Amino acid sequence: MVKPKDNPNYKVIAENRRARYDYAIEDDLECGIVLDGSEVKSLRKNSANIAESYAAVEDGELWLVNSYIAPYNPAMFGHEDRRRRKLLVNRRELARLWSDTQRKGMTLVPLVLYFNHRGIAKLKIGIAKGKKAPDKRDTAAKRDWQRQKARLLKENG
Repeated sequence: MVKPKDNPNYKVIAENRRARYDYAIEDDLECGIVLDGSEVKSLRKNSANIAESYAAVEDGELWLVNSYIAPYNPAMFGHEDRRRRKLLVNRRELARLWSDTQRKGMTLVPLVLYFNHRGIAKLKIGIAKGKKAPDKRDTAAKRDWQRQKARLLKENG
């Protein structure tokens, strides 16, 4: 995701960096998220974590489970920090997500929680398949090689 330089509203709140290591992400999807007022205020202060969370299709709705948004103390009516939050997608996307998770054994992993260019909170979820241990080792080896290659190019360049 490229940050527009001239846009003050775009801001990444939380990123699940481990997801790309643990899962082979085949596709991703941007979806809206239903939030309370105090949750939005808390997100503006960058206090959220989506690392241990996941998305699930239940009863024809998409839910974000186990995400953490820190309590916003100045709020008169606070929010529960680990509540299930509804995700907003259209009907066709929801049907596709349901079929991918139920039939193909895929997982819905949150990748990035951010404010878009209009200042609206969005969540990018990845449709992923879990990696086995050898795949993770391959990923780590590729990452190490890229680091070493960059270091060598920097020294010789």
